Amino acid sequence: MKNIEFVKSVSVLNQLPVTELKEIVLAGRSNVGKSTFINSLFKKKGLAKTSSTPGKTRTINYYLVDSKYYIVDLPGFGYAKVAKKERDYWERLLITYFSENKNISRVIHFIDSRHKPTQLDVLLNDYLKELNLPYIVILNKIDKLKQSEVVQCKKDVLKQFPELSLGDNLFLNSSIKEISNKDIYSLLNNTMI
Repeated sequence: MKNIEFVKSVSVLNQLPVTELKEIVLAGRSNVGKSTFINSLFKKKGLAKTSSTPGKTRTINYYLVDSKYYIVDLPGFGYAKVAKKERDYWERLLITYFSENKNISRVIHFIDSRHKPTQLDVLLNDYLKELNLPYIVILNKIDKLKQSEVVQCKKDVLKQFPELSLGDNLFLNSSIKEISNKDIYSLLNNTMI
């Protein structure tokens, strides 16, 4: 993975790129750090727009990697300060995207390490399993935790999702300090070979 470029933002499904290229999909709660992760992983500050305001990403954003596959940044879920009508629209959009998209190679489910997995995290996990989509979980923002809190965070996530295994399909990550970026980079690269 060397070259990455922003391709387009999509707010309705008929705008999705017409292509056979595989997709690695980033999903998770609002403000979990998906856009920062893209910038950090590819060392391109400002490629993906970031904000301290939850709910900033309101479209499906496509990034083309090495002209071979897409990184797809989905809108964050669970942001309460948008209208219910808009939240419902996002939910329908994402359910349709996941269920009808045949190009998904892997889903990366981001969870904020500072909090236990929410009911929405559980629902996403269940949904990915129901659709038989390969996924990994990234516990993000671990630079904000003390070591004892990191240990507790791992326990909480493994209790909730016992199918996960650290270093296999579960990673501790800090986009700011680039913790585990190399491992994730390698996993994604191998996925797309």
